[in-house]
Amino acid sequence: MTKLSGPMLPPKSGGVPTQAVILLHGYGSNGADLIGLAPYWQDILPDAIFIAPNAPERIEGLAEGFQWFGIDFDGDQLASRQTGCAKARPVLLEFLTDLWAQTDIAPQQTLLVGFSQGTMMALHVGLSLPQQLMGIVAFSGSFLPPAEFGASELARPPVCLVHGDADTVVAPERSAEAQTALKAAGVAVDYYVSPNTAHGISPDGLEFASKFIARIAGK
Repeated sequence: MTKLSGPMLPPKSGGVPTQAVILLHGYGSNGADLIGLAPYWQDILPDAIFIAPNAPERIEGLAEGFQWFGIDFDGDQLASRQTGCAKARPVLLEFLTDLWAQTDIAPQQTLLVGFSQGTMMALHVGLSLPQQLMGIVAFSGSFLPPAEFGASELARPPVCLVHGDADTVVAPERSAEAQTALKAAGVAVDYYVSPNTAHGISPDGLEFASKFIARIAGK
């Protein structure tokens, strides 16, 4: 199985990490892109290690472009996303399991953050675990439920959904639908729509996510 790796920043406190923030990039990008979010949250989580792994598959023709799964641009995109998430799930799950075993960081002290396709993975995997995560921050993506979603034995970590209202890559309705599905399953959801924002992370969306992180971290 492919082992994930990518840029990493040690705790700002200079000590041994007791928390982890895993940043999952979007289609065609890489870990070097999303690790740029770390400085915004290092003061909130000074004892956290930030890791932005490259997705497991390289995209042909893009030297530094990676994907969590291939996209069928000509067919049923929803079906290909659902299948893709399920296929990539074991790779991300193994990465998390190895991290917890090697560092003694607890799942409860682990935050998953995703953008676009990375959001699809963060929600799909994070809501398929029996272990309770600190939370999930989901920018500009959609929720593709794991097969066992809703089962009583699965944890329900708090989720923050942020989406631009002018997104033409992943429709903003996908996050609205995610909010409905997650709340129906008993998941606590913070939801924010960034006005006049396309497929990206706006300052107001980042601020909303930062307040969510501070709250679940007890700050």
